[in-house]
Amino acid sequence: MADHRSPASPLGEAAFQDPQRAWAYRPALPLAGDPHGPLSGLTFSVKDLFGVPGWPLAASTRAAVADPGPSVLVQQLLALGASATGKTHLHEIALGITGLNGYGGTSHPFEPQRLPGGSSGGAAVSVALNQVDFALGTDTGGSIRVPAAWCGVVGYKPTKGHAAWSTEGVLPLSWTCDHAGPLARDLATVVRVHEALTGATVQPQRWSGVRVGLWLPEGWVAPEVRDAVKAYAGRLEAQGAVVAAVELPEMLDAYTPIVLSEAAQVHAAALQQEDPGFLPFTLGLLRQGQALSEEAVHEAHTRRAEYRAYLDSVLSRHDVLLAPVVPVPPPLAGQEEIDLPGGTTVLRRAVLRLNVPFSLLGVPALAVPTELPFAGAQLVAARGMDDRLLGLGLAAQE
Repeated sequence: MADHRSPASPLGEAAFQDPQRAWAYRPALPLAGDPHGPLSGLTFSVKDLFGVPGWPLAASTRAAVADPGPSVLVQQLLALGASATGKTHLHEIALGITGLNGYGGTSHPFEPQRLPGGSSGGAAVSVALNQVDFALGTDTGGSIRVPAAWCGVVGYKPTKGHAAWSTEGVLPLSWTCDHAGPLARDLATVVRVHEALTGATVQPQRWSGVRVGLWLPEGWVAPEVRDAVKAYAGRLEAQGAVVAAVELPEMLDAYTPIVLSEAAQVHAAALQQEDPGFLPFTLGLLRQGQALSEEAVHEAHTRRAEYRAYLDSVLSRHDVLLAPVVPVPPPLAGQEEIDLPGGTTVLRRAVLRLNVPFSLLGVPALAVPTELPFAGAQLVAARGMDDRLLGLGLAAQE
């Protein structure tokens, strides 16, 4: 296992400043991409779950973690011409949405007293501050979309198992729910990377006649977030979309047992130690996962199948869904609860319940900024409809 690094460790570039503690590792020189590839000239950061030969991997924890082997996706991007500049911090082992980790945690790119979101917080910060052109992240329950929203950038979670966005060579959190995907300051860059990986062109899609299901759960988001998502829906209606309200259940009763049980298996070796090295909150969640019975996990998978059938039914009547990504703009660091119209709610639950349906069920989701700073909206399509979703996103911003 690689040596652990603290945020104060040298980052390769003597003059490089990282007050947000976004970077886990920066080599003296980037890994150069093929100068003749279609992504030549672009730089990217790599979330510290992806295996990169010669680079350490610690998953932003002081516990021992397994080596996942080299990331297929990183190697593909290098072959396509993009250059990798280093690794970014994450919420410890990706098991959280705030950015807290064993190296001090990452702070917001523009408001240092606030949270950047997680688990791909360092990835979002690296693009928000224009340190790279795009970033590789992972999303198990919102881990690309949440930091994208709170940092004011774009995040794309592809269909589960998308051939272009391989998770091979990525330290897992939950093999059932894990996705790999990009973050960038603009959708055009996300689309450029996606096109290079797929070899296909993404065409802007007209919104005229597109059936949009608007998911705005009563009491789950702050009034200003609700207004921003409604304003985004109004923009789509102005382009000819037909918007109607939809309802989805909270799916944490399926998601939580599946993810915690699988995470406990991933980190089983470390959990055998008397003091594994995880932060107390992370360790508590992993111990919960260890304690789950096979019956409880089986029941969670059964509920997941029921939710999947329900979402498929909703998406059979709508071409795309529109929903908030986060319930509020970025909370203060250390804040554990937020006040919502439906009552005071634990932050983790308030965020996850808006994002979990789409990672639990493997459908593509695109997080985009709204008129309210640092509070994005997400567009969601049926499995396999990634190119159409990205094309609709391109047209929506015109």
